[in-house]
Parts: sequence; C-alpha cells; structure tokens
Amino acid sequence: MALIDKRIGILFIAFVSLLGIALARAAYLGSVRAGALGRAAATQQVSNVIVPAPRGPITDRTGAELARSQSADDVVADPYLIKNAVSASAELAPALGMPQLKVLRLLSTPHTGFVSLVHLVPSARAAAIANMHIAGINLIPQMRRVYPGGAEAAQVVGLVHGDGDGASGVEYRYDSALRGTDGLRRIVSDAIGQPISIDDLRPTAPGKTVALTIDSSLQQEVERVLAQVGRTYSPASATAIAVDPGTGAILALANWRSATSGNSSTAGPEDLAIGLNYEPGSTFKAITVAGALQDGLVTPNTQFDIPPVLQFADRQIHDAESHGYEMLNVANILKVSSNIGADLIGMKLGAKRFDYWVHRFGFGQATGVDLPGEQRGIVQRWWNYSGSSMGNLPFGQGESVTPMQMIAAYSAIANDGVLRAPHIVQSVGGKSAPLPGGRRIISPTTATELRDMLRGVFADGGTASGAEIPGYDMAGKTGTANIAINGHYSDSAYVASFIGMVPTDHPRLVVAVVVNQPQGSIFGGSVAAPAFQQIVGWAVPYFGIPPR
Repeated sequence: MALIDKRIGILFIAFVSLLGIALARAAYLGSVRAGALGRAAATQQVSNVIVPAPRGPITDRTGAELARSQSADDVVADPYLIKNAVSASAELAPALGMPQLKVLRLLSTPHTGFVSLVHLVPSARAAAIANMHIAGINLIPQMRRVYPGGAEAAQVVGLVHGDGDGASGVEYRYDSALRGTDGLRRIVSDAIGQPISIDDLRPTAPGKTVALTIDSSLQQEVERVLAQVGRTYSPASATAIAVDPGTGAILALANWRSATSGNSSTAGPEDLAIGLNYEPGSTFKAITVAGALQDGLVTPNTQFDIPPVLQFADRQIHDAESHGYEMLNVANILKVSSNIGADLIGMKLGAKRFDYWVHRFGFGQATGVDLPGEQRGIVQRWWNYSGSSMGNLPFGQGESVTPMQMIAAYSAIANDGVLRAPHIVQSVGGKSAPLPGGRRIISPTTATELRDMLRGVFADGGTASGAEIPGYDMAGKTGTANIAINGHYSDSAYVASFIGMVPTDHPRLVVAVVVNQPQGSIFGGSVAAPAFQQIVGWAVPYFGIPPR
C-alpha cells in the first residue's frame, strides 16, 4: 500500500510540475511574446495588396485607340489549403485553359504555400474562377495591355514588359505619364484564406492619355503600300514616313521587314525610320544644291559642262546613264540626277562650306523626334575628308543618314526654309504638346527655287516621270545608292528611295519611302517613287488637298 501511495505522489508531483511549466509557457507567450505572435497572426489574416493603376491609353490624332489597358488577374494557389486537389483541378482546368494533369501537378506542389497558376487572366474568366469558391485559390489584381489595331503603328506605339513598364516606342518614352499611380488594398482573410473584408487604403490614379499625331487611316494605307513593296521586290526592309511640313507632325510612320531578316512584317523592336543608317544617294543632291543657291554660287539656270567621265583625285565619277559631253543647268542636273553635275556644284562650294550646309540641315545629329533610340547617322567633318571625299559626298555617297533626318531636311525645304524637329505626340493628358521650335536654315527664296527645280523630277525625262499624279503639282527626288559591304561598294545591294512633297508651291504633305536592298529593280524611280505615288494619291483627297 505504501508503494502505491508513493507512486501516486510521484505522479502528482509530475503532473503539478507539467502544469507549472505549461502555465509559465502560457504566461511567457501571453506577455513577452504577445506582440510578435499577434503580428504573425495578423500577417496570416491581413495582407496589403498593390492594385495596379490602369495604364493610360495611346490614341491616334482622332482618338482611335492604338493601346489600352484591361483589368486582369493572376490566379495563384496555396497547396496547403487545397482539400481535394483532384476535384479542384477538374473544376479549374477549363477556366484556366490548361490540361487538368498540369493543374493537378501545380496544386499538389509540396512544401510551398504559393504557386502561380496563370498570369493575366481576363476579368470575365477571373470572375468565373472566383465564383467557384475553391479554398486556397486566390486572385491578384493586375492590368493587361492590349493593342486594338494589332500590328498597326507597332514600332511607334511600342510594347510593355511583363511587369507593365514601357519597353519600347511611345510606351517607353512616355512611360511616366502612361503608368499612373498604383492603389493599395487591405484584405482580411479567414482561417482557410477566404477574404472576409476588403478595404481600399489608397485609390488608383489612372495613367494619362497620350494622343499621337498619327492618322490611323493614312497609317493603314502606308502599311498596305509597304507590304505590296515587300511582295513585289522582296527587300530586306522598307520604311515610309508622312509629315505635315508646317508643324513637323508625323501623320504616318511604317516599317516592313523581310521574314528572312529575323523579324517578319512590322514585328521587331527597332524602328527603322530612326534606326536605319543608310547612304542617301541622289536624294542628298538637293542639300548640295541648296547650299550653293543660298551662298549665291549658282542659280537654277547656271550652266555646267558635263563630261562623260569626271576624274576626281584617284577616282572616276560616272552618271547612271552613259552620255557624251553635254550642257546642263542646275535645274536639269537635279531633274536627270547627274552625279557629275552634283560634284561640279560641290566644287564651287568647297569642302568647308559643303560640310557647313550638311550640318546646317541637321545631318550628323539627332532630329529630336520624340521617339526613343534615334540614331545620329555618320557624317565626317571637313577636316577629316580625304582627297577624294568631295568626289562622292555631294551626290550622297560616303555619309550615312536616317530616314527621319532626310524627311526633316525636305520638310525644311517645303516649309520655306525653316527646319523643325518632327514630332509624334499631339497631347498628353488632354494638354497639347508644345510645338518643337524651328530655325531658319535657308531663305524662303532659296526654298522656293529648290522646290521649283525638284518639280522637274516628275516631268518628261525626269527620274520619276512615271510617278506623277494627274492634276497635282509635286516636287521630289529619287535616290539609288550602293551599299558598302566590307569596305567596298556592292554591285548588287542598293537602297532605293524617294522623297517628295505636294503641292509644290505650298506643301502640305511630305512623304519619304526608303527600300533597303530591293530585288529585281533597284532604282528609286522604279521602286520607291511608285510607292510614294500610291501613298500621296490616296492622301490628297483624304486631306482635302485640291489639284493645281
């Protein structure tokens, strides 16, 4: 009996000791650790969620949307809270658009409380998933970017990264205006993770609308024409820009790429209008003539003896068409695009003045267009010229430019001699973007004389005589330039280009077409000028430009 009493006493003492330890532990947790445990419980039941702000839309000049944001959700799962993974996966798979086995594998992921199922589910599908009320399945609000026009003005509009930040084009350049301010939402959940209270701590502030100067109707026509050029001549790429020369507003900007270039159609990150460095060829002769006119060295009627071949330093200069000795005035040198004539005019200018006018027209520097990634071209200064440089520079060989630089220069000729940076944004948040300042580079008289001479390119015997539009008075210039490969000019790779304006006296539209490495025909007059004709032929009635 004593042994039994002794055992009972030991058990009693052990019980009292354990009870004391439990009370001490409870006191410790309830006092010393109370704050930390309370915070831990709160983090399991209360969460603050960032609510992405709707990104501002990008529109054309009329308000037609080129990019907009839509509500979307990321669907995530907590495998610890999934009671029946097989049943849940069977219900979720159709709504997620995923095979059930894949969903089941994700819902059964061991040793984790978070699994991402689908990113950016449209709001209607997300609502259907939420209505399933599956414990452990949650939605995280997001925004998805959509482009109603598809590839229309793709390089201009640009793209966004997966995190919603601008990646290229206007999306990148105007990211701070488009992004808006994210909101903050507090969600209180029950023990199985289902929300029981949702409070918005900070409302979202939507991004601003960015309206472009692009006209969607003209943009679509330009893209159609470039696609036709692509089918007909299979070039590496083609670019076209249409500008209002009075304001510098870009009305259309399109790029086409060959599938063999690694980026088909209009796809690809690089905007060729600001990123393609190419030798301009004969379109540059207008710059040479402009400088000589402005310096008073020539007039449109100044006559030059044009030999069959011009010996210049260590090279021989030829014209595209063989001829004997002939007399051409400056106007006809532009009309028939004489390389020898351009060199003779360049000799009158001399290297230093020629270099002055090249830079005066903005070459060798960015135009300042409001698009990211603009290239500067490659233009040597006169003190770096070789002995033969002035034998090819005056007719557009030996310097690299971009299509945007060329259309800016021709827009200055169209704008009575005032050079203005092209621009593509019309307004931000309803507030008109300031018009880029202009600077006079040649006199109105010189600009008028130059436009009058460029009118001859469309006349009989001109290099673009087949590109005239009946009833309309136009001026322009063709260009056909060899491409330098490994330090030597190719006999088979060319850039064909055309830049023109309408109407000649008071131009309202300037259009540039640059076709990189066309196959079959290589000349600006036969490849690029017809594309110009189609674009302008469509545009003049659309913009209400009357015939002469």
